[in-house]
Amino acid sequence: MGDTETLRARCVVTGGGPAGMMLGFLLARAGVQVVVLEKHTDFNRDFRGDTIHPSTLELMQELGLLDEFLQQPHQEVRELRGVINGHTVPIADFSRLPTRCKFIAFMPQWDFLNFLSNHAKRFPSFQLHMQTEVTDLLIENRRVVGVRAKTPRGELEARADLVIGADGRHSTVRDRAGFEVRDFGVPIDVLWMRISKREDDPEQTLGFFQHGKLLVLLDRSDYWQCGVVIPKGDFEQIKGRGLPAFREEIVSIVAFLRERVAELDDWSKIKLLTVQINRLRDWCRDGLLCIGDAANAMSPAGGVGINLAIQDAVATANLLAEKLRRGVVTVGDLGEVQRRREWPTRLIQRMQVFIHRRITGRPSPGKSSLPFVVRLLRDFPALRQIPARFIGIGPRPEHVQSPTSN
Repeated sequence: MGDTETLRARCVVTGGGPAGMMLGFLLARAGVQVVVLEKHTDFNRDFRGDTIHPSTLELMQELGLLDEFLQQPHQEVRELRGVINGHTVPIADFSRLPTRCKFIAFMPQWDFLNFLSNHAKRFPSFQLHMQTEVTDLLIENRRVVGVRAKTPRGELEARADLVIGADGRHSTVRDRAGFEVRDFGVPIDVLWMRISKREDDPEQTLGFFQHGKLLVLLDRSDYWQCGVVIPKGDFEQIKGRGLPAFREEIVSIVAFLRERVAELDDWSKIKLLTVQINRLRDWCRDGLLCIGDAANAMSPAGGVGINLAIQDAVATANLLAEKLRRGVVTVGDLGEVQRRREWPTRLIQRMQVFIHRRITGRPSPGKSSLPFVVRLLRDFPALRQIPARFIGIGPRPEHVQSPTSN
């Protein structure tokens, strides 16, 4: 066996997703020596969401990065629409939000993460280690003092005054810490696939709802990233019915894809995304704090999980950056982050559970008319500001208050 490589930092962040990369950037900006460990070779993965919400764009403005950020290829969606039982209905209108950008930017998440990491690398106190998979925690006298990871070069020990677990819903860090996970049953999963895009296709919508079934299309310029909601655990049964039946199911929801579903000619092109909604009872212990999906996994509904993860990162930097610059943070300091962020997490998760109880992926009998709430949104435009604020800003938006290095 080769020698174990070691490194030392004030803070080690596990996971280079939205929460981890935003936190790494903000801590480095504050002059905190921070190392971000990301297990993949790059950020290019299909299961990552594409929505950059108005509140996140507001943060980019506060950081002085908005103009440069908006030069990246993206689509701007000022109104979310749904096709419900054949009727196109406006759901959320962002035009009156109290933000500089009154739209959701659809941008591949790998572009967003590359943008953040490139700016973070301009700070001498920032390091990003790709292909570095965290495998365990380093614990001394019941305090977390770092992590153990594997790299192409061998083993790595990264020691730090604080470890931030931002390694997603399958977090190794939270498992090794022994944190209790409270799971809220979700009756759905999502089948994820690519279907080619044509110039005459409709503009981006929130989704296509057809009597209990739901299909979402995300515009990725030259193709649609397609998500089909199915009942949890039904993937094998769907495969048993065969690809032609599945392709016909897609066409029954979104007719304009009829001539393209033949592209789905093998089950290997269709990936299962297991939907979870859960959160930790305690987000921290001595030397360790979990944020983002590692602390509170969201479903894809509304794309709000990305927004929430970024808000967690901003709150963490606001509350801990200056303390990290001065010395070791206490469990009480870490608990402030949970107290700050747990209420919006609970509220959003309750809303998602409510939505999922009504969208199961199974055919449901009923008239083709619109549900009452949807009719209200159609007939009273002012009401569209309510879902716009919930989706676009969230219940407790954070603003950058962490210091900058001198």
